[in-house]
Amino acid sequence: MPSEKLNIAFVRRGYSPSGGAEAYLKRLARGVVDLGHQAQLLTSNDWPKDQWPFGTITHLQTTSAIGFADELDKLRPQIGYDVLMSLERVWRCDVFRAGDGVHRAWLNRRGKFKLPLERFVHDLSPKHRQILQLEDALLGKRGAGRVIVSSEMVKTEMVDLYGYPADKIDLVRNGVPLDQFRCKPEVREKSRADLRLKADEICLLFAGSGWQRKGLDFAMKAMGLCRDPKLRLLVAGRGKTESYFKSKRVRFLGEVVDLVPVYAAADIFILPTIYDPFSNACLEALACGLPVITTRGNGFSEIIEHEVHGSIVDSGNDLKALRDAILFWSDTDRRNNARSTTIERASQFDISKNVAQTVAVLIQAAASSRSSNL
Repeated sequence: MPSEKLNIAFVRRGYSPSGGAEAYLKRLARGVVDLGHQAQLLTSNDWPKDQWPFGTITHLQTTSAIGFADELDKLRPQIGYDVLMSLERVWRCDVFRAGDGVHRAWLNRRGKFKLPLERFVHDLSPKHRQILQLEDALLGKRGAGRVIVSSEMVKTEMVDLYGYPADKIDLVRNGVPLDQFRCKPEVREKSRADLRLKADEICLLFAGSGWQRKGLDFAMKAMGLCRDPKLRLLVAGRGKTESYFKSKRVRFLGEVVDLVPVYAAADIFILPTIYDPFSNACLEALACGLPVITTRGNGFSEIIEHEVHGSIVDSGNDLKALRDAILFWSDTDRRNNARSTTIERASQFDISKNVAQTVAVLIQAAASSRSSNL
């Protein structure tokens, strides 16, 4: 029933002030509370209480993937809820939102970019083995009653790699609060001044953590191939800067909690990722009117048209294709002409639409859970 009010238990392990998953979960929680539902959070100790003003918060003590899942399983009978939605790989849940994608698919794709010895060492990693064990519990062994994915790419991976039933997978595209990503000219002017960007410089922006997966090395090398002294690259996010070559044209900003001023200062957003279920940062950049250069390994690429809202390359290590995309969008008139089309495309993905679709799945899952317990 559409009017049904739920007590929703959300699950997420770990916390980063600039994390995309954390930002999304808080937006979702705000949306469900505004609709009259209750929201509680089951999380690890590093999630600050003041960062969850939507209801109760329960901190679990263990931090490893398996330990967290074990503790959650023991705690479940003591928690009152109508439906449990996990944004984390756990042993079982009513609804699993696969915001991190399919780990087995990511490892398979990453393996193509590594030497055999590196692949062997990573395959032995306890961290990866634990995640794969939990993923198999949810998908292979059907521990998840339903699954929410943000892209067709992830849905296909679940069906192909785990045989999870396609009719139990709901496609709910990511959403952002569009009003927060309206970049006004005065904001752009001030932000570019703060970042010491000259009027004739073309600013590329790369945002996100997990730089190896998201293709920072590819972005830097492709920019170098352009041989345009006016190009600048800003890198926002957490990572080891010493692993990347130094250049006067590249600036590392560190973790940035509020990216709106940086989006405003930028001209082009670039994320040549190896694997990304659906990048929120790309959608935010699109909403700010920036053309987005990304790969087919990013589920976000499913919602844009090549050389209309940005550029899509087949693989992040295709440096020539990335270079050509950067040069294509370096044209000021082209960017200005595309801006309204880009913003219009982003307007179809407001967070309110995501919340409504997610709540519909949760109501269905709650009804299914009740009927199975009768």
